[in-house]
Amino acid sequence: MAIELSDELIQLETRAWEEMQAGALTVDTAIAVQAAITAHAESTGQSRYEVEMAVKKQVRGPAE
Repeated sequence: MAIELSDELIQLETRAWEEMQAGALTVDTAIAVQAAITAHAESTGQSRYEVEMAVKKQVRGPAE
């Protein structure tokens, strides 16, 4: 089953990734991303871990 991701998840992870690359990730951003991932997983019946990995892969690209 394909993991479905919302635009909100993509936007939050993109902001977090940009902050990480700049060395400026805030606790608020990290908490917002994790809360959105958890809520999305619960509302769609998907694994939280799989949702998190899918959103990171889409934003950051495949692991090398």
